Amino acid sequence: QVQLVESGGGSVQPGGSLRLSCSASGRALIITDMGWYRQVPGKQRELCARVTSGGSTSYADSVKGRFTISIENAKNSVSLQMTSLKVEDTAVYYCYVNVIPGIEHRGQGTQVTVSS
Repeated sequence: QVQLVESGGGSVQPGGSLRLSCSASGRALIITDMGWYRQVPGKQRELCARVTSGGSTSYADSVKGRFTISIENAKNSVSLQMTSLKVEDTAVYYCYVNVIPGIEHRGQGTQVTVSS
């Protein structure tokens, strides 16, 4: 059983910053990559950012240059630093982890609201 605990969501004004964190726990985890999805009601889920256990990162075009993802392998954790936030970044953000043998687990989600 893999559990993910997310933290760091909240409300912020446009142009502000937030940091999301997520830790994975479970027996004998071998993590291949971790990342963050976001979901707005009525819209398709978007993969915002992904980081491999080796540190390679990728971002959705919508967040490139504003969001930074990092992984801490020793703690099975991932963080997402979000800066220059826009109203359109408002969503529920879900952490995920992919573990061998190729199973993806997702967290419960944390709300991020950007409004003036």
